[in-house]
Amino acid sequence: MRKKLVAGNWKMHGSLVQNKELLDAVITGTAGMRKGSCVVCVPYPYLSSVQSMLENTQIAWGAQNVNQFSKGAYTGEVSAEMLKDFDCQYVIVGHSERRSLFGEDSHTVSLKFTASQNSGLMPILCVGETLQQRETGAMEKVIAEQLDAVIDQAGVASLSKAVIAYEPVWAIGTGKTASPQQAQEVHALIRGSIARHDEGVAADLTILYGGSVKANNAAELFAMPDIDGGLIGGASLIAEDFVAICRAGQD
Repeated sequence: MRKKLVAGNWKMHGSLVQNKELLDAVITGTAGMRKGSCVVCVPYPYLSSVQSMLENTQIAWGAQNVNQFSKGAYTGEVSAEMLKDFDCQYVIVGHSERRSLFGEDSHTVSLKFTASQNSGLMPILCVGETLQQRETGAMEKVIAEQLDAVIDQAGVASLSKAVIAYEPVWAIGTGKTASPQQAQEVHALIRGSIARHDEGVAADLTILYGGSVKANNAAELFAMPDIDGGLIGGASLIAEDFVAICRAGQD
């Protein structure tokens, strides 16, 4: 049975005071849930304090990005080994904002994916198409290329120790909305693409939906047969909403 997961991506938000208020409420609201079914991916400076707050709770934690190299003259970068020093379990790689704003191509993402796994982290690999790519019929090709870059680099078996997150970039900030059926279609496409390499890996793979999941649509989205949870942006900063989404994602 595939693992259900809800991952909160705080992006560049938070402060020591705000984080404590948020996590205190989330810890209380998710009491009794399956351990590790909810994770928060936080900015680097807060990893130590978040570790202290969450290490004896049901909530896991991780980072939002990682460098592909283990050490060296890379000013401002953070390695996977450094993240492990804070007992991170997860790290997001290839987020659409990293690809579009910081120029990360699929080969770089594949190297980050491999570096994460080599250090014992579970990568959350983001894939997805832009509005232009969707409207020109390039969606399937774009997503396949993003997946194949990782498979070529690390092998399809590596996906058995990873999570995929589908981000419909076209539905974020455009005024357009992806219906649960549209999301399901792409999740099924992703699973089918991986099944062409290995049916067993595809069947057991957790695939999250990252297209503006809210408290009021999470249950309907997560009821789709190939949607195994969500990668949550803004709603992960609102305790009541994030708790509701986490509960909707329970097995």
